[in-house]
Amino acid sequence: MKVNLRSYDWIVVNSSAGKDSQTMLAVIVERCKAEGIPLERIVVVHCDLETMEWKGTKELAQQQAEHYGLRFEVVCRKQGDILDHVIDRHAKLKADGKTTTAPFPSSAQRWCTSDHKRDQVKRLMTKLTNETRLTDETKLVRILNCQGMRSAESPARAKLRPFRLDKLNTNGKRRVHIWLPIFDWSEGQVWEHIRARPVPHHYAYDLGMGRLSCCFCIFAPWEALMLAGKHNRPLLDRYCDVEEQTGFAFRVGLPLVEVRNALDRGEEPGPISSWEMP
Repeated sequence: MKVNLRSYDWIVVNSSAGKDSQTMLAVIVERCKAEGIPLERIVVVHCDLETMEWKGTKELAQQQAEHYGLRFEVVCRKQGDILDHVIDRHAKLKADGKTTTAPFPSSAQRWCTSDHKRDQVKRLMTKLTNETRLTDETKLVRILNCQGMRSAESPARAKLRPFRLDKLNTNGKRRVHIWLPIFDWSEGQVWEHIRARPVPHHYAYDLGMGRLSCCFCIFAPWEALMLAGKHNRPLLDRYCDVEEQTGFAFRVGLPLVEVRNALDRGEEPGPISSWEMP
């Protein structure tokens, strides 16, 4: 379906600085220009994962936004990064007697997404809502929450509806819809689009990574973890220290210490196979 961009007070573009975010942003800007929609309505938001990200990620997200002259906002969980969160969770679980519950995020407990991304973007939406209602306290603010997921990424994502009401962020002051502008695009189309434009992409892709977010994603295949470990050794060491401190593996059946051991043996990362996201 074609979304009526003109009907929204704010078009919030979630940017990880990755290939899909970069393409989505270009698509939205080009359409707004074609339809005469002021670019001042677009706000690019980056959820800063701090040391969990590949180096230069936040700066690249800002550079991509500034290429189009767009407002750029950075949001971040104030209580620390994901590994700080793991340590805090471990202490709380231990105090509650839940000594067998892993403190790391998992497919069943994706607090890395909810706490470090979704909840932080919600804070931005509240800020934008308040800005808009300064001159009219009765106004129902309309926000379009744009995300770069594609159906080809996994069977689970293929089941998503590319346009839907964002029930978690809609309230009496604002109505929010989620839109996936490049939902039907293939990875090949994404790269073709990027190469036809002067906006830079992240160097991690040139190293062989297929995705850009956390360096060590809980859904990443072995080869991606090896590649990330090779190029982010201090962070890999920190993960291993937290594994030792908590007594739990980064992922069930796959402690990152095994990745470190493989690298120390001189093993090289192989080509990255399929990497499905929930």
